[in-house]
Amino acid sequence: MTPKRFRPATLLVATCALAACGDTPDPTALEVSGPSFGSAAHEQATPSPLADVTAPFGSFSFWPYTGTNYTGTPRDPVNVVFAGEADPRALRASLLFLDGDRTAYGMPPVFPFNCTWSDAIGEMQTAYADPSGWVGSTIQLQCGDYDPIRFHLRFFDGGGFTLGGAHFELLIPGTTSHQVLSYELAEQLVVVDFLRSGILDGTLPAFPTGSINDAPYFLEIPAAVYVGLPPELKAAIGDPPALPNGDYPRANDGETVVLNVANPATLKAGIARQERVVEWDQIIPKPFCLTGPLDYLEVTGPVTLRQQVYVTPSGSLVSQFKAVGHLELTPINPLTGERGEPYRAHVNEHHKGIHTDNVQLTSQLQIQALLKPGAGERMVSTLNVGPGSADFASLEVRCAQ
Repeated sequence: MTPKRFRPATLLVATCALAACGDTPDPTALEVSGPSFGSAAHEQATPSPLADVTAPFGSFSFWPYTGTNYTGTPRDPVNVVFAGEADPRALRASLLFLDGDRTAYGMPPVFPFNCTWSDAIGEMQTAYADPSGWVGSTIQLQCGDYDPIRFHLRFFDGGGFTLGGAHFELLIPGTTSHQVLSYELAEQLVVVDFLRSGILDGTLPAFPTGSINDAPYFLEIPAAVYVGLPPELKAAIGDPPALPNGDYPRANDGETVVLNVANPATLKAGIARQERVVEWDQIIPKPFCLTGPLDYLEVTGPVTLRQQVYVTPSGSLVSQFKAVGHLELTPINPLTGERGEPYRAHVNEHHKGIHTDNVQLTSQLQIQALLKPGAGERMVSTLNVGPGSADFASLEVRCAQ
């Protein structure tokens, strides 16, 4: 029996966060189940291996992936590097100035290929650049919209160069989580747009690194998601054949493109705000404190997302994001549809990013409280990336005894 509102796509989410406003959570990011109490801080270490890239306009050493903490567990590939006058604030400005006409580069004048850029809501991530060390995704952009599909680009200031992680993704219906569909398609669109922007060196604008991260794909699209995509969207991401396990590859050619920025865009003061309400209406695995393989929840209710990005007249950028949700959770057996007694959950998420001429700071706090009668459970996750002793990541989970 298939219960009401059941969408198989959610079965892919091994640890789906109730308020996460980014990509589908990494199944290795949270491994807490059963009655317990615990906390852990993620120790900082140099991730391995680092990629050493020599281009005609500079040499760069960096971890060719992004992460969600300091453990060196890859989350997404780094597929664009910006050299020269590569301040992320100026890169942001150059994309915000563009229209959506990419027909001169062979892209059709239809969505999503005629999208325009704006500031993005998304989870904060980490990257590693030598010699700067760990850096955070203070600036994030989207081409398209939060719902239903978008190109998502994160910038990481490596000190003298900027790392970029771009991907094409789909919002999983009834959730606040996105499923990455392709890295390769997003890389192509980002390169096209920086060529259109006029900020690249006219003699040698770009340089391919050769293979430095996973190819021909990185991680997978669950079959439950892929089979539901419209034919046009499957064609856009290359209509890949199924892997032996039945899932589908996220296309990634392993190369990173180095873009040579010679004429950076002028920073423009202003405030960009967005607000939306996402109605959760899905069946998901319990996000933490699982008691067994059939520990699933039907999740319903609104999550309100608010973001503000402010650029001062002097060029300093400050971004703030908040998500608040009051949800109803109903235990449910995904095989039989048998339901338990509902209870409530409160979710809160806060992000802050600061980028000035002298300081870059990224922070994220996630709190999820499951208000079970007589047995509340809680998960608190923190991430801070910044100068001095600001770098810190931790996870605390309290489960019912």
